[in-house]
Amino acid sequence: MTKLFQKKEFGIGLIVILLALILSIVNPVFFTAENILDVLKANSVLGILAVGMTLIIITGGIDVSVAAVTAAVTVVIGKMAVAMHASSWSILAIFIVAPLVGACFGFVNGILISKTKIPPIVTSLGTMSILSGVTLYVTNGEYMNSSMLPASFIHFSNLKIAGVSILIIIFVLTVLITWFIMKYLSIGRSILSFGGNPVSAMRVGINLTKVQIFVYTYMGFLAGIAAIVQTAYTKGVDPNGFVGFELTVIAAVVLGGANILGGSGSMLGSFLGVLLLGIMQNGLILAKINTFWQEIIVGAIILLAVSYDMIKRKREERSLAKVEVEG
Repeated sequence: MTKLFQKKEFGIGLIVILLALILSIVNPVFFTAENILDVLKANSVLGILAVGMTLIIITGGIDVSVAAVTAAVTVVIGKMAVAMHASSWSILAIFIVAPLVGACFGFVNGILISKTKIPPIVTSLGTMSILSGVTLYVTNGEYMNSSMLPASFIHFSNLKIAGVSILIIIFVLTVLITWFIMKYLSIGRSILSFGGNPVSAMRVGINLTKVQIFVYTYMGFLAGIAAIVQTAYTKGVDPNGFVGFELTVIAAVVLGGANILGGSGSMLGSFLGVLLLGIMQNGLILAKINTFWQEIIVGAIILLAVSYDMIKRKREERSLAKVEVEG
């Protein structure tokens, strides 16, 4: 029981519950099943991207190009939808092509970071700028509406299983599959070892290049899935729809307990981080507070969470140094 209380996820889960209770008192509409499902559905894209970002942050990296990659893949989906408007194979084609295109973008990031040793933030800033420019050039910044999407895709976006939107199910499956990878596959253990101590990981035979290429490629793969979910949710393609969204993704992961310097993070924590951000956003809407406050809150959350991690790490280092001196 003591170990449970000490876990970061326990504290985050407690905050989620308390915030939900407060909002349900302020507005009883909040705690209805319909509203809770709406919160999950609206934050499915954020959740899918946060899952991939968790793996990158565990390795001590960062990827600020995720929003640009997702936007670029939504444009690919839109172009495919126009080309295959009357085809019954359009859904299958989109589900194959979108993740593969995203994975290719992620693979480029992974190769650049692992082979050239360019810092991840510099590499991803460069790819973000290139992708954003190409996306706007190709689309001329124009929005594609639902009339351009195949009827089969619109039907898919409205699909529910046992009353739960297919978009929520995709999000939850992404969390569960990634949790399985991290817990039971060798690549998952390698990712945790990399983040904990890269030098020690290399000494025990872990291929650090392989780990970095995998996490960035997997991030791109999930960005492709997120692009499908986003297109289905909005029933359109907006090339400008993800501007600044990478900060929200990072905030959700850090808020979920991942250490921005690497070495720690979990699927449950990131899921709770996404849920907490979603609840705060929904609460602002129900309380009729200007949604621009959300950006201020996200920025404050990043600063507070990172500051907390830095203070905690310094205390642990001082404590360890004291023990070594006494020994």
